[in-house]
Amino acid sequence: MRTLILLVFLVSFSISSQAQQWYKGNLHTHSYWSDGDDFPEMIMGWYKSQGYHFIGLSDHNTLAEGEKWKLIPDSHAHRQGFQKYLDKYGEEWVEYKKERNDRIRVKLKTLAEYRPLFEEEGEFLIIQSEEVTDAYEDKPIHMNVTNVQELIEPEHGNSVTEVMQNNINAVNRQRQKTGVPMFPHINHPNFGWAITVDDMIPLTGERFFEVYNGHPLVHNYGDSTHMGMEKLWDILITSYIQAGKPIMYGLATDDAHSYHVYNTEQSNPGRGWVMVRSEALTPEALIAAMEVGDFYSTTGVELEEVTYGNDSLAVKVKEEGGIDYRIQFWGTKKGGAESAEISRDAMGVLLKEVKGTEAHYKLQEDELYVRAKIISTKPKINPFQEGDVEEAWTQPVVFD
Repeated sequence: MRTLILLVFLVSFSISSQAQQWYKGNLHTHSYWSDGDDFPEMIMGWYKSQGYHFIGLSDHNTLAEGEKWKLIPDSHAHRQGFQKYLDKYGEEWVEYKKERNDRIRVKLKTLAEYRPLFEEEGEFLIIQSEEVTDAYEDKPIHMNVTNVQELIEPEHGNSVTEVMQNNINAVNRQRQKTGVPMFPHINHPNFGWAITVDDMIPLTGERFFEVYNGHPLVHNYGDSTHMGMEKLWDILITSYIQAGKPIMYGLATDDAHSYHVYNTEQSNPGRGWVMVRSEALTPEALIAAMEVGDFYSTTGVELEEVTYGNDSLAVKVKEEGGIDYRIQFWGTKKGGAESAEISRDAMGVLLKEVKGTEAHYKLQEDELYVRAKIISTKPKINPFQEGDVEEAWTQPVVFD
């Protein structure tokens, strides 16, 4: 199975680079259709103006269809936000009414209504998405569905793992039924300390999770008793390889909710995204590229090239003047014998570090996989956590 996955992966990189380009996108974003605090049109306008090529607007357990009226929160920032919306789009577009105490209620535009304002072939794409929002006891279990075609209701379950698996199965059933490519991804495992690595190891049919999420409450880095997302990722990769399952890929997302006040206490846009190397800016092409790992995740570092082949991984950074870079290669070594158990402390170790903008790593026979992390000295603007610098992560590669 791993050999077949690798062959498909390597073939994907043999396509002429002239037929492919990098597309910037965010797969986790919220609006007034659920618990975001701005209108979809204003959010799409922001992302498009910032050079993004695709966005998945993924509101909780809802799609932007049908009739919905939103009572604007009674704060200066939100009233000002409504006025900006009205000034930009005008009375002919904005449907609203004044209620008691001068409160404003606005009819939200559907995806079908606002999509034509922004989409341009090869330039900007909106991918219909949903955050399937479920729980087990008091643990929040959230999962995004990229390119969903019909609303998926939470499936529930009798354990954290069962809740996730049931929702994964629901996505894959819809994909099979419609014939339309789509995929689930697990959101922010440490949000509410809800999902552990042991909850995720038994899953089947899941290829993606958020190694980085820009919401201030998701605990990307863990704490003294909970592992951070990168350690969790390395354990998952190792465990999936050992089980003969396809490896797990890591996403960076905004999980943006807040568009009026910007600081580390808000879930603002612009914190994390993916760069996908694809033949076209279509849901089908983007998903095909992502499912073979032809993308990287970033909080700001851009890569000129990521190259796989000849049992090696090579990275070239798009350099910014005055910024230094470290390229780290992480992986897990095999046990001493074929059936030897690998301790979790040995899963995900630093194999090599290079200071500079180019580096490569050749896998050794005693190593299961390698992934690269690129760390810059450039401070992240409006960071997830004070002191953060811009970083990037390539996807793990397995060679037999």
